[in-house]
Amino acid sequence: MRFLPVNLSAFMVELPSLEQTMALTDSLTHYPIKGIEEITPAARTVLVRYNPAIEHVNAIVQQISLRNIESGESKMGKLVTIPVHYIGEDLPEVAEYLGVSIEEVIRRHTESEYLVAFSGFAPGFGYMVSKQAQLQVPRRQSPRVRIPAGSVALAGEFSSVYPQASPGGWQLIGQTDLAVWDINRPEPALLQAGYRVQFVDQSKSSVSYSLPSQTDIKPIDDTQTYDLTVLATGLQTLFQDRGRIGQSALGISESGAMDKSALYSANRLVGNCTQSTVLEVTQGGLKVRANRDLLVGITGAECPVTITTEDGQIYTSTTYQPIHLAKGDIIQLGRPTKGVRSYFAVRGGFAVTPVLESCSFDTLAQVGPAPLMVGQSLSIYQKMNHRAISLTESPAFDYPTADDVVVLDVVMGPRTDWFTEQAAELLRQQVWQVTAASNRIGLRLAGEVPLSRELLHELPSEGTCIGAIQVPANGQPVLFLNDHPLTGGYPVIGAVCDYHLDLAGQIPVNSKIRFNPLREFYQLEGSHEAYEYQ
Repeated sequence: MRFLPVNLSAFMVELPSLEQTMALTDSLTHYPIKGIEEITPAARTVLVRYNPAIEHVNAIVQQISLRNIESGESKMGKLVTIPVHYIGEDLPEVAEYLGVSIEEVIRRHTESEYLVAFSGFAPGFGYMVSKQAQLQVPRRQSPRVRIPAGSVALAGEFSSVYPQASPGGWQLIGQTDLAVWDINRPEPALLQAGYRVQFVDQSKSSVSYSLPSQTDIKPIDDTQTYDLTVLATGLQTLFQDRGRIGQSALGISESGAMDKSALYSANRLVGNCTQSTVLEVTQGGLKVRANRDLLVGITGAECPVTITTEDGQIYTSTTYQPIHLAKGDIIQLGRPTKGVRSYFAVRGGFAVTPVLESCSFDTLAQVGPAPLMVGQSLSIYQKMNHRAISLTESPAFDYPTADDVVVLDVVMGPRTDWFTEQAAELLRQQVWQVTAASNRIGLRLAGEVPLSRELLHELPSEGTCIGAIQVPANGQPVLFLNDHPLTGGYPVIGAVCDYHLDLAGQIPVNSKIRFNPLREFYQLEGSHEAYEYQ
């Protein structure tokens, strides 16, 4: 095993083979180690997120290094049968590449039992492997812009089914009518790590296949009310809370409020639990009407706040203080002068139905309560144990403007050694500009000199974290934020420290970033050396 630093609360275990990776995943799942909060397995790695307040990283690494991953056998997961229409447009090319007939490709695919090794790329996207199939083919040189949901595909040693329409570079060999991802099912993901999969040629089978009946999402307990009416949403207004933690097995990242310090402050302003659902407003523009007396609070980006009363009087307020709205008042958030995202909380909390234990909307996975729309009515919980309001809230840091150079602390790794020494130095010395293509998934950065790689071969998919600085082929980094993909196929040169993630989520377009590595990249091999963050 090789242990590679990721950030101050995560590290990566690299292993020689997929089989050993699956064995370690199985071991950590069935025999957990104190302090580990979540693991994200991938092709040759396991990303381990831990709580440093519970257990020191050295102790965790030492225990993992002593696990036997050679002789253990994985427990048999449940068998999932997937009927396939073998009509994929790449099927003839796959057969030609393998030097066999189309019928032989179908035979190998249907007569081999597959095992779901891990999930990633998109919710419900299971990476499946089979030693017997002998269907290893490369990805397409030019990815398709849109692959239909239900497409059965091959890439490298893996087979999978696209859960929803999306871009992709896998070779398409068939189509299934089964929904491998359905948020309304008790288990949304049909394919989960450890499950066994049998593909069946639908044209040769008279058996019908069905899934358990869908269950409706439970409605909120309170009687529906219409406490706020949305008059304008601005660029984007989303429901957000602490996030969807612990769902990596389904292929879903954390999401949640981009500036959690502002989330907590907004809720304290109005006497809510700090993790209650709020509205995250990007670049201002939110305009709502109060249909009864309400207490609200606005935190995050510095923006003008205007209230227009029912009889037309206009007055202004400021962020980080409780605001009383009378029935008929209209409150509007202007464009921020500092920062990007504002947080709008209301006493009692928004009555929205959680999806997978969170009310956050994930813009990549498209999971969670939908973004706000003009004309929408918002309900507030009526039966809440209110807490005292806070009158001493203030921003946790100075919010940046588009003219600022923002310094972010970075832990180098896990793939710093894939880059040239010049690239590692450039990451630190060069100023990187935030481009207009940035969003909740990540900040796309532009530098005068791109980062060059030492190793040019393809990186097997591996887990990524919030704050990861991934470098695609063009050498211009992408700083992953809350809605990032769970796994990625480009090397990560470093990761922004946890304590600067809120700041990263408030950096405007055209701002500049300077990365500050805390130390040089290093790696440890072997089971008995210390693994110490200096």
